[in-house]
Amino acid sequence: MAAEESADESKVAVGGRSGLRDLWPFVASHRLALGFGALLSLASAGLSVAQPLMVQRLVDAVSRSQPLVWLVVALVAVTLGEAIATAVRSWVLQRTGERVVFGIRKALIDKVFSMPIAVHDRRSAGDTASRLTGDTAVIRSMVTAGLFELASSAVMFIGAVVLMILMDPLLFGIILIAIAVGATGVLVAGRRLRQLSFGAQTSLGSLTADVVRGISGIRTIRASNAGDREAGRVIAQASGVLDAGLRIARLASLIRPLMSLCIQGAFVIVLAVGGARVADGSMTLGNLVAFILYLFLLIQPISQASGVFTEYQAAMASLDRVKGVLAIPSEASGGEKPTASWEIETGTNVPLLEFDDVVFSYGEVPVLDRVSFAVRRGSRSAIVGPSGAGKSTVLALLERFYEPDSGEIRIDGEALRGLDRDAIRARIGFVEQDSPALAGTLADNLRLGANHATDDQLLDTLERVGLSSLVPQGARDLDRDVGDSGVMLSGGQRQRIAWARMLLKDPEILLLDEPTSSVDARTEAALQRLLDEESRHRTVVVVAHRLATISKSDQIIVVDGGRVVAVGDHATLLDSSEIYADYAAKQALAV
Repeated sequence: MAAEESADESKVAVGGRSGLRDLWPFVASHRLALGFGALLSLASAGLSVAQPLMVQRLVDAVSRSQPLVWLVVALVAVTLGEAIATAVRSWVLQRTGERVVFGIRKALIDKVFSMPIAVHDRRSAGDTASRLTGDTAVIRSMVTAGLFELASSAVMFIGAVVLMILMDPLLFGIILIAIAVGATGVLVAGRRLRQLSFGAQTSLGSLTADVVRGISGIRTIRASNAGDREAGRVIAQASGVLDAGLRIARLASLIRPLMSLCIQGAFVIVLAVGGARVADGSMTLGNLVAFILYLFLLIQPISQASGVFTEYQAAMASLDRVKGVLAIPSEASGGEKPTASWEIETGTNVPLLEFDDVVFSYGEVPVLDRVSFAVRRGSRSAIVGPSGAGKSTVLALLERFYEPDSGEIRIDGEALRGLDRDAIRARIGFVEQDSPALAGTLADNLRLGANHATDDQLLDTLERVGLSSLVPQGARDLDRDVGDSGVMLSGGQRQRIAWARMLLKDPEILLLDEPTSSVDARTEAALQRLLDEESRHRTVVVVAHRLATISKSDQIIVVDGGRVVAVGDHATLLDSSEIYADYAAKQALAV
């Protein structure tokens, strides 16, 4: 799927859809600073254009033995003014460029954290990170300097051209031919350069993805003795980035030399023809010196323009990749109606959670087939079945990570798709199967769903889940680093932190996916007691392979092949469900 997305985005890039107008939403709020930078660019360019004229007058004054003081003072003043304008412009544009790129990154970050879970499932995290860092850096170079170098170059170019025509149309005609030849070569190379730049950024994204993959799975790789093979895989990606960079370098290395060669050829001709014209008196030495200075002044904007052209193609390729992320629809609310106040009324027959003929597929892979069941308020329900039966998917649908293909899910009688996602999730506590921990401190992980929890509340909750050993010094230990993805914790500790995070959130509904799969027997018994306690005043839905976890449930939902094949309590299902009875027999629960 990721490859298909890259192919689609590549088509966008080749089609050249991104342009300066696509940057406008990000630069609009900085238009005053950019306008000031543009004025400084024009002032700097204007002062640069004035310098050869002043040199012309100075040379002619020397040849005529005229006073030089004021001409020298004026030339120094113009030169200093140009340097000051350039320095201030550079500061303004660098600062503004950083802020523009921050705006792009902020938009990308907002998009990443609001994209549907289904999109995250099929996208490479490393490639997304590469777009957030590498591609925005490429765009920054264009915003901070490229555009305004181009504007400044345009002023210098136009000024130099006008004055050169006025000085000597014949010599200018020679230069014009050289410029036309060079410009044709640059334009021909430009389209290919953009395609190569897009490919290079895509290769860099793949490299980042493989590096993230290798680092996050380093223990598994080492345990499998696969370090050399995985390193080779990453090096192969790095080699691909190298090849892409070399292709760009080869093409880019031709652009500036091509223009320089044409201009230098013109310079030799101008020097020869101009020298002859000075010798026969049809041109003053001052005019020739000024004309040559304007020729050099012409080389600078042409050289800058070819460099900016290269940067522009790379930046637009990166912008294509950024747009590829920003174009992804955010996770829709699905409705503005907040969830009802779910007061626990144990014993009532009104269902709190209902699945009604729900069908769901991951892409083309069917997972749930006409699933129907109901969960009463304050009850404890368990979902059991073989691996791949669709148990975890039921919880994911309740969290609205995905939407069913057909059928309806209801909470408190209201269609789930019509309720606000945030309001739903605020009332649900979810312990995931792999119980992930985030890089950061212990407190960061615990406060993820309860931002205002006090240190005392954190310590009390850690004690409830049997993790007081992590904080022997009390609140001081809450700032201990858990490592990237919780690598400094054991699997059982990560699972209990997930329990603690859920309890701190104080939800009305608990969704537990294999909540004791990574703990020892003693800890499992403690968590079972905690589950029994929480089940007395919350609605609980638990997915488990271990029947010891769910045998005390008010109802057990047996799922097989994506369908509900039996519903009942432990005793009933031992008699009525062959699948459940087989599970129970294997775990010696059928007493």
